[in-house]
Formats: sequence, C-alpha cells, structure tokens
Amino acid sequence: MRNAIVRFAALYVFNVAVLLVLGLVLPSVQVGWNALWASVILTVAALALKPWLLRRFRSSAAKSADERSGFGEKLVQYAIVFLVELIVWVATVLLSGVSVRGFFWGWVLPPVVLLIGWVIYDRFDDRLRAKAGEVYDATSAKITGKSAPAAPTAPDSPATKAGRAELDDGLTPEQRRMLEDL
Repeated sequence: MRNAIVRFAALYVFNVAVLLVLGLVLPSVQVGWNALWASVILTVAALALKPWLLRRFRSSAAKSADERSGFGEKLVQYAIVFLVELIVWVATVLLSGVSVRGFFWGWVLPPVVLLIGWVIYDRFDDRLRAKAGEVYDATSAKITGKSAPAAPTAPDSPATKAGRAELDDGLTPEQRRMLEDL
C-alpha cells in the first residue's frame, strides 16, 4: 500500500508540473487550475491504462514482427508508444477541464511533450520515490507515534569483509600498491 501511495503521489506532482509547463509553452492548450484534476486523471491513466494498452498493442505487434526489418520494428514501437500517449491525452482532455484548440498544437504535440516529460520522470523516478517514501514514513511515524522503520541492510558478503579487513591494515593505498609490486 505504501509503495502505491508513494508512486501515485510522486507521479501526480510530476504530472502537475508537466501540465503547467504544457499550458505555458503551448498557447493552444489551456490548463490553469484544471491541472490539479487533470493530473489525477493523467496519473491514473499512466499507472493503470498505459501499461495495459502497451501490453495489448505490443502483443498484437509482436505477431506481425516477423515480416519487419529492425528499422521497421523500431518504427512500430515508437508508433505504439505515441498511440498510447495520444489515448492518455484524449482521456485527460475529455475527463477534465483542459481545453485545446487546433489539431496539431492541441492534439498531436501535447502527447509528444508528455512522452518527453515521462522520459525525464523515469530518469528521476527512483530518487523521487525514495524521497517521497521518506516523507511518507516520517509523516506516518508522527501520526502513529512510532519511530520510522530503519532500512534493512543486507549482510556483508565475504568479499566485503575481506575488503574491510584489508583496509584496516593501516596502509595507505600507495603503500599497499608498493607492497603488492614487490
């Protein structure tokens, strides 16, 4: 449950930022305060609808992949990802107060911007999720009055123990290299 809440919160905050940037950069897309509700829809779509659609499209594309070259396969993969982003964008616009004008600037370009935003999100996802997890644990500890659980540590491997013992010999790395060369 904790992981799902943290993942939703981190993606929600990022989606609010992406939608606000989208509203500022593209004059044909008006987001405003609707970014808060549209981000809920976008986050749910990204966490539930997007993986399902990708599985469905990829399974149908894999059936006919034998007839395509390497370039053709990449082209199909990019088209599938864009199609999924387009479906997510259409759902967001239809279910929220976001308004768009123009075919290219309002319907085609925003999924590309969302795709770029989600690539950036994937780059920072682990760090963002770890920080959100810390905040969640600290808040949970304050509410319940219990201390936050310490992160479990893995037992030291034999190589780690040997490395620590080697470092405890009092030699500098340069002295150790000199002794190894003898």
